[in-house]
Amino acid sequence: MLAGGAAAAEPVTIAALGDSLTQGYGLPQEEGFVPQLEAWLDAQGAEVTVLNAGVSGDTTAGGLSRIGWTLTPEVDGLIVALGGNDLLRGIDPAASRANLDAILTRADAAHVPVLLVGLDAPGNYGPEFEAAFDAMYPELAKAHDALYFPNFLKGLTDLPDRDKAMARYMQADGIHPSAEGVALVVKAMGPSVLDLVARAEAAAGG
Repeated sequence: MLAGGAAAAEPVTIAALGDSLTQGYGLPQEEGFVPQLEAWLDAQGAEVTVLNAGVSGDTTAGGLSRIGWTLTPEVDGLIVALGGNDLLRGIDPAASRANLDAILTRADAAHVPVLLVGLDAPGNYGPEFEAAFDAMYPELAKAHDALYFPNFLKGLTDLPDRDKAMARYMQADGIHPSAEGVALVVKAMGPSVLDLVARAEAAAGG
């Protein structure tokens, strides 16, 4: 029991690779996604350090260009939350998929478990684009045996009155959550992050 407790006490480091949603755009530093996630995990009794590897404006290609120095030896697990800026720019989903596939391949090679976080594509690019974009996340997660969370904003979009919720919990730009909105995002995604922590501990022999 004591040995198990000691193993469980080993801190886990998770890197959150993403864009402005991860970076905490428009919010005081302590109210962004990463600090709120770390606090939520702590409240669940999980000793986890979450590294903010979010860069505003980053696409999947930008994330791929940074994956090498994101996967430092201290990183035990990886959250990949990219694709929103690909959507905004109308980038071919095949290109986004190839970039995410390469990121996951690099994580596999480093033996770092991944939580892949998706997004819902809007319909304005047409049904083929929407279908290809929406499918790439669960398909890549399955191919790489990664954990999968369907939508970064699920904690908001699943609320009963979606339009009212988005108006209440988003910043004025309608793209980024407010601090209250981030808290709901974290609450929804948190259990999946705990699953990632468990995988990271198992991979480390904990």
